Amino acid sequence: MKFLFIKEEIKFTGEQLTSHWAYKNYDLLGENIVAFIGPCEIEERYIVGIDHWKKKTQIKSEKMLHFVVEHFDLDLEKAILKQKLLVSVLKDKLNHRLKGDFFQRWGDDIYDEDFKLTISTAVRTKVSTKIHLGINISSRNTLVKTKGLEDYGIDPEEIASVVMNQYRLDIRRTSERLVKTRAIE
Repeated sequence: MKFLFIKEEIKFTGEQLTSHWAYKNYDLLGENIVAFIGPCEIEERYIVGIDHWKKKTQIKSEKMLHFVVEHFDLDLEKAILKQKLLVSVLKDKLNHRLKGDFFQRWGDDIYDEDFKLTISTAVRTKVSTKIHLGINISSRNTLVKTKGLEDYGIDPEEIASVVMNQYRLDIRRTSERLVKTRAIE
């Protein structure tokens, strides 16, 4: 699985959930995970949660660390489980940095008590499944009660690196386990 931390600031609009986005823009052919920093304002056409779409929910943040993953597998259930894995990896790495159990995963998001830190989704395209996980860096001017990495003194680039590496390792070990496990006849 290829990976890249993109240094330039990018606004997450949802367009990044289209197939081959990392290949078209950064020559990452095949399964990949990319991370970048930038604001978030998801365009209505890219809001995939029907409940949010029906309510015309605005999803925005001044500054987030974004993870975008593409797997060339059309199984949305698997993608949702991989999304939960990615969220759990981020939660574990955040807790490790603060030497405690401050953060909890509730569904597809990370919370510190009733402060929300993340947004997350999994979606299927015509040729792949995509995952987006965004964690607030800034908690200013958000539409719900939030906290961000700045509130904890956590470096976004460093946490992006360890999360991408752990996720890639978990995916690789899962693939290896598939071929190393014998069937019971």
